[in-house]
Amino acid sequence: MSIQTLNAVQLQQWQQQNQDFVLLDIREDNEVQYAAIPGSIHIPMNMIPLRQNELPDDKPIVLYCHLGMRSMQVALYLQEAGFENLYNLNGGINAWSHEVDASVPTY
Repeated sequence: MSIQTLNAVQLQQWQQQNQDFVLLDIREDNEVQYAAIPGSIHIPMNMIPLRQNELPDDKPIVLYCHLGMRSMQVALYLQEAGFENLYNLNGGINAWSHEVDASVPTY
């Protein structure tokens, strides 16, 4: 089974519709300090194996990173660990900055 993807505009629609999901930022601390999507929780990629028990298994999880590559790797890892209903933010926070919220800095 492949990981589903969302684009930045779809993610914004989910937020506006108050959909029940977790927005998971898997970037490094310094990246999160520079720019983040409001409402996200932060677990760095290398900490996911130790902290995956903090994630709910009863609601969708949308993962993001800078461009969408690392978050796809983490989504595949979580899928192997038994999580379902996983989404990768296509283009990551970079796409969010360009397509939804220009106030979020790009890097």
